[in-house]
Amino acid sequence: MNKKKTARSLALMVLGQIFEEGAYSNLALHQALKASSLSEKDKGLVTELVYGTVMRKITLEWYLAHVIEDRNKLDSWVYHLLMLSLYQILYLDKIPNHAIVNEAVELAKKGRGVDKFVNAILRKLIDNERPDITTIKRKNKRFSVQYSLPVWLVKKLIDEYGEERAIKIFESLLIRNKASVRVVNSQNVEVLKEEMQAELSLLSDVGLVKPSGHFAGTNAFIEGRITIQDESSQLVAPTLNLQGDEVVLDACAAPGGKTAHIASYLTTGTVIALDLYEHKLALIEQNADRIGVADKVVTKKLDARKVFQDFGADVFDKILVDAPCSGIGLLRRKPDIKYSKEAADFETLQQIQLEILDNVCQSLKKGGIITYSTCTIVAEENYQVVEAFLAKHPNFTQVRLEHKRKDILQDGCILITPELYGSDGFFISQFQRIS
Repeated sequence: MNKKKTARSLALMVLGQIFEEGAYSNLALHQALKASSLSEKDKGLVTELVYGTVMRKITLEWYLAHVIEDRNKLDSWVYHLLMLSLYQILYLDKIPNHAIVNEAVELAKKGRGVDKFVNAILRKLIDNERPDITTIKRKNKRFSVQYSLPVWLVKKLIDEYGEERAIKIFESLLIRNKASVRVVNSQNVEVLKEEMQAELSLLSDVGLVKPSGHFAGTNAFIEGRITIQDESSQLVAPTLNLQGDEVVLDACAAPGGKTAHIASYLTTGTVIALDLYEHKLALIEQNADRIGVADKVVTKKLDARKVFQDFGADVFDKILVDAPCSGIGLLRRKPDIKYSKEAADFETLQQIQLEILDNVCQSLKKGGIITYSTCTIVAEENYQVVEAFLAKHPNFTQVRLEHKRKDILQDGCILITPELYGSDGFFISQFQRIS
């Protein structure tokens, strides 16, 4: 087998883990590449094939439904192979169609007679005129197929943002995410910009971005001068307006990017980082250690809904609740999320988000602030949580957040949708205890 086939067979294996076993695309891919001896170029191809196929799944399935009579009669790996091959035919210009078909037929030989079937289906898709998505009559269904989003999510985002802005969001989710990092010492931004041949972030004063790149392999990363963090997520810690001597709670801290960012502002203060799992606490510690702030970070295994029972009243100067959420703002980076969620999840998550806020707010000192953030862009997890919290807690008031980019400010909160700056979708709000 030559290397290209190996790249495709690895991509096929990872797709099986994602679609059949519910593995997370980023984790499954990372593990497969780590264990593989492929060249960097071939690893890049595997990444492209896996993310591209997962990202465009609904579109690919729609085309395949026109040439496959009964999908349920196919072994799942055969169907994944057809999706993988069709993704290349439709979206990758550099690989000629005959090569794509040949490689697919080779991979199909592990099943008896499957190679002829795969060859016939792919030939049909190449030689005949393909069906036209624009002829789909129902608008939400058409957008669903065109942008590979579930119909319920299409409807949700149109209801929330209006059709024009929603379509811009849909389009932006099909663009591969940028590589972005936070510069640990703000005085080194210009130096590192040159060293990494990167651009300054339009959102974060300490952010650098590139269209793509493997920052984790650089000397700057190994030496702890940069850390990998999306530019929208870099806006959270600065809202806490830290003076250096505070006791801060990071209530839902893993993997620790924001914990480390908070710690970088502290001199005599401490940030207590909570998570439910030991292995995630270890990640927080590694992250803090690598960038030299471990002496400011204390980790603790605890459910954020039990903070008051564990710590008592009036303990923290400032609290960050970067709440568990649907992750709808991360679809560009974790495209499999859109197939595992449903609209009902928002209500369940809102309940958890409010339970966390209700509990941690009892451990905040008078005059202290809570920053509440999520990586989602739906109102149930954002504005509705803000309203519900304030309605229930008259001893808190909303703090209106500011930013130099006025298009991300709404109702005193920061709301970044993915199309605005090509970043993750993100929401940040803040409350202050007044009595």
